[in-house]
Amino acid sequence: MYRRNIKHILIPLAAGLALVIGYNLFLKPILPPPTAQRTETVEPVAPPPAPPRSGSPESEDKSVRVLDYSVVPPTPHEGLLEAIRDEIEKHNLSLAETKLKELPSTVLSNAKSKPFVAILWNNLGLQQERLNGTRASVKAFKRAADLDDSNSVILMNLAHAYWEQRDRALNAEFLMKLMKVAPEEPFPHLAMADLLQEQDDLQEAAKHLDQAADRARHDPGLRSYLAAVTAKVRRTQSVESRMTAKSSTHFVVKFDGEENQDTWISALEILEEAYREVGQKFSHFPTKPIMVVLHAKDSFQGATGSPAWADGLYDPTLGRIQIPTQGATTDRKWLASVLRHEYVHALLHDRFGASSGALPTWLNEGLAMQLAGDAWPELDQAMSGDFTVTPLTYLEGSWGALPASAAIVAYAEANSATRYLIERWGMARVDELLTALQAKSSVADAIQNKLSVSYEQFHRQWIESLEASQP
Repeated sequence: MYRRNIKHILIPLAAGLALVIGYNLFLKPILPPPTAQRTETVEPVAPPPAPPRSGSPESEDKSVRVLDYSVVPPTPHEGLLEAIRDEIEKHNLSLAETKLKELPSTVLSNAKSKPFVAILWNNLGLQQERLNGTRASVKAFKRAADLDDSNSVILMNLAHAYWEQRDRALNAEFLMKLMKVAPEEPFPHLAMADLLQEQDDLQEAAKHLDQAADRARHDPGLRSYLAAVTAKVRRTQSVESRMTAKSSTHFVVKFDGEENQDTWISALEILEEAYREVGQKFSHFPTKPIMVVLHAKDSFQGATGSPAWADGLYDPTLGRIQIPTQGATTDRKWLASVLRHEYVHALLHDRFGASSGALPTWLNEGLAMQLAGDAWPELDQAMSGDFTVTPLTYLEGSWGALPASAAIVAYAEANSATRYLIERWGMARVDELLTALQAKSSVADAIQNKLSVSYEQFHRQWIESLEASQP
């Protein structure tokens, strides 16, 4: 499949791409996945949910919780605490934080004022999060939790911040405490399942997913997500329980015993080389070992739920690169190409964490091809000749509805646009662009702020560079 010659269909199909895209976006029902794509990044069965939250929100943002601090406890420090509360309400956050840090020890040791100070830190954190993202709020939530670790709202907000940042402080000890303080919340069990999946304890992960589902009785969306993830975890556990695992410094490779003995050795060598080379280009290295599963030819589709055309995939729900070993022992170049491509997807997911949905698909796939050195000459040929380019805005979301013809050129455009982005602005600026997207800026805002051109200008300049390169 990797060597498939598709040159004879690329140019004719490219000419009608705009009509095909428009038809599929607005009229046509969802179709089976394209048949000419050799690798796939599987989307989560649903966006990983943020911690279920309730309470008395201060604004229209229903995903955060503000604790009531309208009544200041009657203590000798009442005036000081009231002044800090007022600064938070006026959004003078730097001044409020400074005053909180300078509170005398007598305030923090007072049984009445100490819980209120925790509330002040909590509400300050929420304001910081609204203005500058979750990363800015972690310290405030942590201080609040240090002052009052029995307050379920504070601990849930801290858990939310840890989850968003993929912070390793969201560990088993913290989650066990959260389960005791907030026994009816599904999120601690969902997060524990995620942690157990990373540790490859899928059986226990499935148990916590069941407990999360039991606590999400009144949230149909979350229950649907949990049911789909639980089914995937149980299926994966059943398949992988028969496999052998071998580890290197940065990867764990699972395979079917003797059948793939030579392949896992080659896979680890390729992956460790990718770890060094891609990490240097990308200025990011995984925060934890990455799981790679090598499936026998006849089990890949059934085990992963992937389509017949896929040569490999990265599954962010389970955090695994999965490939079939068909042909791997005889074609090391194919194996290296697929592993490096999917490794870039894994690396991007590791960096973005809970914000992975903010990364447009065209850039995700383009970076996978560019950073992995993933040569696919047919893609460049798809960009030659006369054809109508699909706006990149149409290629930001899922490509699952695109037919094969549109998918081929979508990959070609992603590859070409990302190559232009890197050559024109350099990887340092691309890194800034990714950071802005990670902070949940829109694609248009991120491009405007980091490249100093509008999304439309970037698109036009990229097209002009294509035209200039044509003979």
